[in-house]
Amino acid sequence: MKKVWFLLILVTHFSFSNAVVWSKTGHRVIGDVAEQHLSRKARKGIRKILKGQSLAAVSTFADEIKADAQFRSFSAWHYVNFPADKSYGDEAPSEFGDLIIGIEKCIAVVGDENSTAADRAFYLKMLVHLIGDLHQPMHVGRLEDKGGNDIQLQWFGKGTNLHRVWDSNMINDYGMSYTELSASLPKWNKHQRKKAQQGTIYDWVEESQDIANELYGSAEVGEQLAYQYGYKWWGTVEQQLQLGGLRLAKVLNALFQ
Repeated sequence: MKKVWFLLILVTHFSFSNAVVWSKTGHRVIGDVAEQHLSRKARKGIRKILKGQSLAAVSTFADEIKADAQFRSFSAWHYVNFPADKSYGDEAPSEFGDLIIGIEKCIAVVGDENSTAADRAFYLKMLVHLIGDLHQPMHVGRLEDKGGNDIQLQWFGKGTNLHRVWDSNMINDYGMSYTELSASLPKWNKHQRKKAQQGTIYDWVEESQDIANELYGSAEVGEQLAYQYGYKWWGTVEQQLQLGGLRLAKVLNALFQ
């Protein structure tokens, strides 16, 4: 009965969107979840740096600046690629940087009280976004296909690719606002939340890569994807949004101890 009910929701909510990023909705959900789990010190420190803006509000900043040439050097921070049979760090990192390098830089600047107010605000906004990207599995996909961008598919009869399906198609076509989606995520108890926050960004990137490796087998080039695919993988989407928010909260709480 639960399966029938969920399929009906998918049929009701899926439309035919063509957005191209781990959607604004997805990033805002992660920011909203994180906000709910901030310590008092972190909440106060973040409010001061962001001048009252919420984590959800700033979560899309790193995508919004992409079109500005002065921020082109940050483009490589949105993803990381390394061979499936290796761990991050086994090979020399990209000369342009990557997602892990970006997160570490953000943590260093935000955590340094000698950083300027402008730098702390900029890198905090970047950090919120990058932790979100870390939990979109295709941002840790294969280099040779640009994280699934070269794997062309059909989503409800319209052209897309594997990366975009996971970045935005499933989330946007579900039809909820970020607050609705955040509120609808499965409720994890204290033990589950604590377990989710274990590990480091190095553990988390390998975890995302494991999921990405599984997703590469989830669809064939040219395949027509629709309700069945969304139904099968929606639980993973929810899981990654929840993990992204809880782990973002962990990183921020540690920065503002």
